Amino acid sequence: MIPHLPLLSAFAFSIGLAAAGKNRIRSERTVRNNLPFSDAVWHGDTLYLCGHIGLDAKTGRPPATAEEEARLVLDGVKRTLDSAGLTMDDLVSVQIFCSDVALFEQFNMVYRAYFKGEFPARAFLGSGKLLFDARFEVQGIAVKP
Repeated sequence: MIPHLPLLSAFAFSIGLAAAGKNRIRSERTVRNNLPFSDAVWHGDTLYLCGHIGLDAKTGRPPATAEEEARLVLDGVKRTLDSAGLTMDDLVSVQIFCSDVALFEQFNMVYRAYFKGEFPARAFLGSGKLLFDARFEVQGIAVKP
């Protein structure tokens, strides 16, 4: 097994864990690599998403451009939401960690295309170096409509 496979998985599925009324969403990749986190956790009508990064599935590295990486990250967030029966418009809060805040506009150009309605509340944080040399890591909170 390759320990640095992308956080983004093409096939997400739910594993219900009855502990404390929480339902966890785990991707095939998370389960296969026995990673110590869930892709998302339901608590009541609120879904808490783990940090998603956008790595090329073949190389396990970030793609050549910031825009392509932003798309991979947001596609992963969208897949996790889809697996929970939600959409990007159900996000109420998003936190973006960025290795270089000079990438703010490149990220925003891609980000805008993922929402039909109003945008969620958001923080864009310069974080310095991210795992696997990623430029972006996105986590969020969504609420069932």
